[in-house]
Amino acid sequence: MGLLATKQSKFIGGLGLLCSFVLIKLLKYELCFDPAWITILCCGVPILYGSLRKLIVMKQIKAGLLISMAMLASIIRGHLFAAGEVVFLMAMGGLLEDFSIARTQKGLSSLIKMVPTVARRLVNGVEEECPVATLQIGDILRVLPGEAFPADGVVCSGSTTVNQAIMTGESLPVDKAVGDDVFCGTINCYGAVDIKVRKETNDSSLQKLIQLVREAESKKAPMQGLADKWASWLVPAALLLAVIVGLITNDLDKAVTILVVFCPCSLALATPISIVAAIGQGTRNGVLIKSGEALEAMAHVDVMAFDKTGTLTNGDLVVCDIYPVDGCSESELLDVAAAVEVFSEHPIAKAICARKEDSLAKSSSAENFRMTPGGGVEAIVNGNVVRCGNEKFVLEGGELALPQAVVDKLDSFRAQGKATLVIASANRILGVIALSDTVRSEAAESIVALSKMGIRSVLLTGDNHKAAQFVAEKVGIIEVFSQLLPEDKVQQILDLQAEKHIVAMCGDGVNDAPSIKAANVGVAMGSFGSDIAIDAADISLMSDKLSLAVYLRRLAKATIRTIRTNIIISMSVNVVAIICSIYGLLNPVTGALVHNVSSLLVVINAALLYDRES
Repeated sequence: MGLLATKQSKFIGGLGLLCSFVLIKLLKYELCFDPAWITILCCGVPILYGSLRKLIVMKQIKAGLLISMAMLASIIRGHLFAAGEVVFLMAMGGLLEDFSIARTQKGLSSLIKMVPTVARRLVNGVEEECPVATLQIGDILRVLPGEAFPADGVVCSGSTTVNQAIMTGESLPVDKAVGDDVFCGTINCYGAVDIKVRKETNDSSLQKLIQLVREAESKKAPMQGLADKWASWLVPAALLLAVIVGLITNDLDKAVTILVVFCPCSLALATPISIVAAIGQGTRNGVLIKSGEALEAMAHVDVMAFDKTGTLTNGDLVVCDIYPVDGCSESELLDVAAAVEVFSEHPIAKAICARKEDSLAKSSSAENFRMTPGGGVEAIVNGNVVRCGNEKFVLEGGELALPQAVVDKLDSFRAQGKATLVIASANRILGVIALSDTVRSEAAESIVALSKMGIRSVLLTGDNHKAAQFVAEKVGIIEVFSQLLPEDKVQQILDLQAEKHIVAMCGDGVNDAPSIKAANVGVAMGSFGSDIAIDAADISLMSDKLSLAVYLRRLAKATIRTIRTNIIISMSVNVVAIICSIYGLLNPVTGALVHNVSSLLVVINAALLYDRES
């Protein structure tokens, strides 16, 4: 309700100023009460209180102090409209700035909701439900398919496949067997497993992820207005000039007029009005900008770090290679594999079935389907047992051996970062199907465009090195950091910042949220990105077009140019107004009206940002 009350008071103050201008200045009505007092009470008093508090308590001189002095001087001389005008413009500048830097805080609460609250603990072989907070290192927990792991641990019984995208961003679930580590919050996809807790609840990977987001958020400093930056010399300069003119001319109205026209209202508007215009223009073109500070920083970014899956790539597996052997055709190999995989929910299975549907070829049917977590699937197709999975699963029993040509092909596919599936039937190897995440069509072009703007691109991913290197070569990124956990990504960002780089981080997953927060500018792929990444980011690209990152940079540069132009306009009009005040061509009231000219010109110039092409 605090922000709403502030908006209401400024709206009421604006109505009071309008009534004063129309009824008293234009229509010359004689009223017992000047409506400008409403503006002074609603807009001026908060500014006066805030500036005095900062001066006395915090020992800081802010632009509001000069505004307050001009307001008080105008009131003393009986120029209520001038007093109301300067405080209203300053209040509007503050309102625009509040709007430009407002951001949601839902990302952190969403992360907290992902922490499991209940676990299945095994005590003497008997399951018992217990609060996660009571878990201790060494406890044995049972995790069923579809459940999130309640703690960091190591698999001590069973095997499964785990979706750990929340931690690593990997596009494929990872097979886990006895001895493999699992992370809190990741999802157990298929098999029931028992794990031994290896970290306390407060020290788990997911809790570290939450803490990283909290720490990064606390380091974000609010944008400081230009008027506040320059207030330390604006205030004494205005006072000195007003005193000198007042003493020389023996005219207090001239001194008050100088204080009025010297007020940095248009300077206070220069940044926020440009930011608001840029936010509107960006929204029109599919870029949601939440932070004025981030937009300013984006104009100075010299390093842009990218996540891989869902950012540089489309985030969906597709069949890219079909390699049949032993007289099997491509269509037959795809038909047999799809017949078995149709019963599986694994991403690889869905990609194979989707490719089969696109082929429109005749489909076989399967029966007696069976899945082995961490290995593969098998079923009876056309009277023969068909196995689809990794080499260990397909060759189990020792009746089959992989031909050297298949071994070489598997090595070649993996060197390209592709996932592979071996298919066997009736005691013979039928072939290999390879799948990969496809690179976004405009990714390479966008990286080149950013490079021409002086931005160095870096790839930060939790995926394996071969997959990361393959994508990096496709898009033209030289620096690659792979197999990173969320805290590793944050450290890479901090290392770059320690080298005095201004860093933007572009990602889409939950695991990217801490690094997005830690970067000078956080950019989320909004169309495919997780809600947590979007909430953590300063800027969201609301479509899957990576080229919007290039547009964002251009918009940020244009915004900075507009802000600088606004400063020149503001200072130029103020200088002319001060000279006119010294020569008696302006009084406090006409000075207040002329003072509005610079504010109006600033608004018009900022509005030109709406006409920028994407």
